[in-house]
Amino acid sequence: MAYWLIKSEPDAFSWSEQVENGVEPWTGVRNHQAKKNLAAMEVGDRAFFYHSNVGREIVGVVEVVRAGYPDPTAEDGRWVCVDVRAVGPMPRPVTLAQIKADRALEDLALVRQSRLSVVPVSDAHWGHLCAMGGWNSHG
Repeated sequence: MAYWLIKSEPDAFSWSEQVENGVEPWTGVRNHQAKKNLAAMEVGDRAFFYHSNVGREIVGVVEVVRAGYPDPTAEDGRWVCVDVRAVGPMPRPVTLAQIKADRALEDLALVRQSRLSVVPVSDAHWGHLCAMGGWNSHG
């Protein structure tokens, strides 16, 4: 299993909408590195659901339920998406400020490549962030 962080602006698509919708296609990514990250996702991978712009915090965990396929919102067919399902809310949302203040997370892609909307998360960072947020990383 690999781990990821996916960003969404909550005024465009929020965690509560993800929960309400159940399974949701993660569409609209138009960055080549983020596209490569989406294409690398496999069924069963987990991702933090991060509210960007407003909130700037990890608010939940999702699971990939369908691996990369052509993004139906892309007119040229060059982009990919995955389907994700809400697993559960982060008991204590983890803010960007908390992440940046933690030296153990200084090389987290969210910090190093802040503009990317889909980034990998190492096993060590996943466990650390889960502990910060009160999430059982083995469940």
